[in-house]
Amino acid sequence: MKLARIVALLFAAIPAIFPLALHAQDYPSRSIRLIIPWPPGGITDVIARGLGATLSEALGQQVIPDNRPGAAGTLGVGIAAKSNADGYTLLMTDVPSHAISASLYKNLPYDPIKDIEPVALPSRSPLVLVVNPKLGIKSIPQLIQYAKTKSDFSFASSGPGSITHLTAERFTRETGIKPLHVPYKGGGPATAALVGGEAGMYFACIAAAIPHIKAGRLTLLGITSAQRSPLYPDTPTLAEHLPKFEMGCNTGFFAPGGTPKRIVDRLHAEAMKAVAQPRMKELLAANAAEPAPYTPAQFKQHVADEIREWGKVVRAAGLKVE
Repeated sequence: MKLARIVALLFAAIPAIFPLALHAQDYPSRSIRLIIPWPPGGITDVIARGLGATLSEALGQQVIPDNRPGAAGTLGVGIAAKSNADGYTLLMTDVPSHAISASLYKNLPYDPIKDIEPVALPSRSPLVLVVNPKLGIKSIPQLIQYAKTKSDFSFASSGPGSITHLTAERFTRETGIKPLHVPYKGGGPATAALVGGEAGMYFACIAAAIPHIKAGRLTLLGITSAQRSPLYPDTPTLAEHLPKFEMGCNTGFFAPGGTPKRIVDRLHAEAMKAVAQPRMKELLAANAAEPAPYTPAQFKQHVADEIREWGKVVRAAGLKVE
């Protein structure tokens, strides 16, 4: 009698002991909101929508994109950070912007490490160093020599504090050149300005630059990946000239801080399956991108490393936004 009572009590206690486990097994039971803190049409938006559509099929629930642009991505990230940590609000944003914001903004309304839980890095692609072909520059050493002799030489960026701006700031600091900074409102206008001869050089996301490189409107000098790109095997990496000069337009998949590990692990597993499917592989290839095989823990360390390294660049450039 006593044994039967003990067994009954143990079974009755299981839901109380393992509520998160049971919840995770039922997840998801309704649609999921995917916040994209950038306008429609950019590489982050394109990758996020592609992944969202693939995850919808895998999870059996709609993953609904929700563009929330503003304040260099911090508006949308802030919304995700303050959402319930139940797996029904997720985030896709580019890792460098998230990392840069940690040092650039004086009063962020969220903690960029504690309030955002890294899930997966489904897309990473490099930046490319491009110049206007009318300059006749064919290599990075030639660019450095040219810039040192021209007091009016300038570089374009997609805006103050952007990855294109801070990558150029790091390049100028490490090479000793002192070009003028000409910021534009987005990557499109910055690229157009370079093509039109309004600026001398630009660090562009590779997907946006490829059509102009192919058409001869821009000259490709270098790439910021760890290894040479199979698309441009004859183009050197920046790291061949400047040690550890590696960064890229990496799109990360996140959840609010405190999301149960079982849900994070489930989302990570499904995201990794998604990027291995033909549709996502084609989408990534079209944007010169590839997934990173990080576990959530490895991705979390990567984000922390990015915050630390970009913090050095922000401080060296003397940038701060109230």
